[in-house]
Amino acid sequence: MHSHNSYEKSPYMTLNRLKRRAVIAQSIRRTELPLASKRFLEKEKELEGRIVMVDHEDSPTSSDTIDYDKPHNFKTHTFKGLNWCEFCGNFLWGFTAQGVKCEDCGFSAHNKCSEKVPCDCCPDLKQLRGVFGIDLTTLVKAHRTTRPFVVDKCIGEIERRGLEAEGLYRVSGFAEEIENLKMALDRDGEDTDMSPEVYDNINVIAGTLKLYLRLLPIPLITFDTHPALITAAQLKTVEEQKKGMKDALTLLPGAHLNTLKILMEHLNRVVALRSVNKMTSHNLSTVFAPTLMPPPRDLSKCVGLPGMTYEICALEILITHQQEIFS
Repeated sequence: MHSHNSYEKSPYMTLNRLKRRAVIAQSIRRTELPLASKRFLEKEKELEGRIVMVDHEDSPTSSDTIDYDKPHNFKTHTFKGLNWCEFCGNFLWGFTAQGVKCEDCGFSAHNKCSEKVPCDCCPDLKQLRGVFGIDLTTLVKAHRTTRPFVVDKCIGEIERRGLEAEGLYRVSGFAEEIENLKMALDRDGEDTDMSPEVYDNINVIAGTLKLYLRLLPIPLITFDTHPALITAAQLKTVEEQKKGMKDALTLLPGAHLNTLKILMEHLNRVVALRSVNKMTSHNLSTVFAPTLMPPPRDLSKCVGLPGMTYEICALEILITHQQEIFS
């Protein structure tokens, strides 16, 4: 039965049509594109299985919203009452563990059917608990942004009033205040107040940003990308290193790449004021290496020496040459 199912014609495309239309409409309103109605129709055609190639290169706001591919986060689930598979339309029979449910968007399916569902998860904010410790791609898809708002808010506040703070990112903020800000971001989201009246110590903002990056279930520089960056850092010339880094970053998921880019640009601006804040590219790399580039689980793939020597070197290259590498 499962081998003959067509995803494009499955009940999923009709049962969730209104939900997906609402997500698209919200995305269009947030980007405020002049051709909103045209894009809405094009998106509708995509949902119906007719692939339409759209060129957004001439759009000045095309970078504001990026549709990242995200697989569903299926977990075995015991359903209450009568429930059906949103892929094949048949009932989920049994009393316990009748099927699986996506923890990010709520999609329900048989175990076998879940294997055929494409990577088109549209996370629902109602399914997410806060922002810390949430998969990066899941968070940006739920908020319909290219980067986590936590990163943008923290960087924005630091650049407004903290770039000249001595020991920025090296000096720790008060743990209690960092925890309070973390709870506020989880609770209030983008409406969180980070003004000097509430958090006068800029090290609290910097510490919260580091905490967010440290709690990512998948590191910002993923385990798949880690070995390639280490290899690039060991090349002989600067030009070879930059090219190797650029190639290695193609392995990153889109949300990770966009977040890393904005972070490296920010750290480059911190380094520009090193005579005041005493934070060189090496100092910043030493601080961020354990957070951004933890060793891969499969240590056999890691070509670096013990410690964080090459990780620090790789980050230093990314910070120093961010403009050429991310162009």
